[in-house]
Amino acid sequence: MNRASYDAIAQQWDAVRTRLSPAEQGFLALLCAHLEPGDRVLDLGCGTGRPIAEHLAARGLRVTGVDQSKGMLALARQRLPEHEWFLQRLEHHTPGGTFAAVIAWDVLFHIPRAHHAAIVTTVRGCLEVGGRFALTVGGSDHPPFTDTMFGHPFAYDSHPPATALALLRVAGFEIVHAEFLNRPTEGRDKGRFAIVAAAA
Repeated sequence: MNRASYDAIAQQWDAVRTRLSPAEQGFLALLCAHLEPGDRVLDLGCGTGRPIAEHLAARGLRVTGVDQSKGMLALARQRLPEHEWFLQRLEHHTPGGTFAAVIAWDVLFHIPRAHHAAIVTTVRGCLEVGGRFALTVGGSDHPPFTDTMFGHPFAYDSHPPATALALLRVAGFEIVHAEFLNRPTEGRDKGRFAIVAAAA
């Protein structure tokens, strides 16, 4: 469902997702604090490459992006042709080599939670010691659900923040910083929680 929906809305998404929010800028600063130009960064769920991969590339970092949407990835390749791009589902991706940092921003909650522990373990396995992992998860405990964006259906599933933090610790991460980007409401907003963790 999500692959077809993101393919369908790629141009609309690209038109509106153009800048980092102040909170996102802060999390990317934490992710990149120890990085040097030329370091490799893995961007899981890279989408169109904007604004996150674009921001990383502007810092002189080498981006490897992974996304399941052919339409989104085509825009990323067009935007940043000198970087690496892989069309693949995240839960099936095996990273090539080691990375100085990894980011999975607004993507894990599109993947069934049964896969999250394995993805976190895979990320830890490709990170250098001290390398950082920035990610977002859902902000509350709720069953899987479907919502719409630009008129197309999207599936959502996520562990609550406490469980996500526990998964990271079990996989060999130390939590650097974590906070709500938006808290859950009594309505459709289930919340959004962001984390930066370091490979121990």
